[in-house]
Amino acid sequence: MTPASLDRLRDLLKEKDAELVRVLNERARISLEIGETKKRNGLEIYDPSQESRIYRRVDGINNGPLTERALRDIFTEILSASRALQAPASVAYLGPEGSFTHAAAQSHFGRGASFSPCPTILDVFDRVERRKADWGVAPVENSLEGAVKLTLDRLLATPLNILGELFLRINHSLLSRRKGLDGLKRIYSHPQALAQCQEWIRKNLPHCSLHETDSTAKAARKVAEDDGAAAIGSGGAAALYGLAIIAEGIEDNPSNVTRFLVIGRGTTEPTGRDKTSILMGTRHMPGALYSSLQPFARNKINLMKIESYPIKGSMWEYLFFVDFDGHVEEDKIVECLEDLGRHATFLKILGSYPMGDPQP
Repeated sequence: MTPASLDRLRDLLKEKDAELVRVLNERARISLEIGETKKRNGLEIYDPSQESRIYRRVDGINNGPLTERALRDIFTEILSASRALQAPASVAYLGPEGSFTHAAAQSHFGRGASFSPCPTILDVFDRVERRKADWGVAPVENSLEGAVKLTLDRLLATPLNILGELFLRINHSLLSRRKGLDGLKRIYSHPQALAQCQEWIRKNLPHCSLHETDSTAKAARKVAEDDGAAAIGSGGAAALYGLAIIAEGIEDNPSNVTRFLVIGRGTTEPTGRDKTSILMGTRHMPGALYSSLQPFARNKINLMKIESYPIKGSMWEYLFFVDFDGHVEEDKIVECLEDLGRHATFLKILGSYPMGDPQP
């Protein structure tokens, strides 16, 4: 028999649940009106700058006990459901299903979106460029392994813009049909995952042979049919392919974070906390890079990243990918880029977008 106090608390929860459902449906009706207004004015349904403002507003009014992360996860699904009411939303990502890019895409767009896995990063860009998907999600750099060159290659040529960024902490697990380490002979995974767990493998499974796959999800799928093998991948991949998680957190360095980009058409409005990415070229002469960076110093613009990129067909000549604090609609950014254009031999603005949280 349950205590009367517990029954009373459960009755209070029922009242709050009913109130929550009512308010969510009221919000959904307003969202539908917003969607109709966007359609009449030719605006995109996905508005990363507005969604960023919503998250920041929610953070500001949250007094707990829900954590900031928990409340953001809830609102991710609320926004996802709202987008789905306004119009079907399709997202291309580097697959297959169960990959870390899949997890990143879901964490950003929520489960109300339609997700389409792509075999390569090139296919992600291609699907969005051909309007077979509305947006794409692709990895651009890892805190341990550095830049993802294929993504940089496509950013150089694509007509699409960067609309957002997100960060995902990479937690590797050992997955298998078996319940323990005994009897394992082979380990499958993406080359980066194998490299990031090499010390753990050396200590715990030194006798196992290592086999590279195109993704951690493909490794999990392969291991689902191999009783003597294990895969290094995510917990989501284990659930998807019916595998047991033998060990968790097996990465050698816990500070393993991957940055992903959201790509698509259109632009974003300033939010007050934005990042801009550009690609620039300099003259092949002493002091050229220094001269190109002077406009940033004069306008007191914080450079967040600069990375050289070899020009194909031109040995020892480089372009530079640059990330900096600010939005292209800000006066000081406009002045900086105009000045930079007089020094650089090539300049492409890849996009201005809400700044993501590098410590997810």
